[in-house]
Amino acid sequence: MSTSPSETSSAATVFDPEKAWSVAAGVALRPEPFGALVYDFGTRKLSFLKSPELLRVVEALADAPSARAAITRVGIAANEQQRYLAALARLADSKMIIPRQPEVGPR
Repeated sequence: MSTSPSETSSAATVFDPEKAWSVAAGVALRPEPFGALVYDFGTRKLSFLKSPELLRVVEALADAPSARAAITRVGIAANEQQRYLAALARLADSKMIIPRQPEVGPR
């Protein structure tokens, strides 16, 4: 993965595991035996999720109140969670996942 200035955004996304996240619009996940292909149709960037468990975590982001909650919901052991948080941080840095606004209930 290149990190040259021409390919990075000037406003980097800071990954906060206590916030809600979702797969960015224009990003598609294609499950594979090794995990998944992640393709951003806007940037034409291809990435890989290297385990089926990481794919389940990314899919769980859609309705989890936080990234940490998605990891817990999938059943990742406490001693493995830091590795998954690091993977999610890399996905956030590449804009494959983006912060999700919390849902507001009826007033």
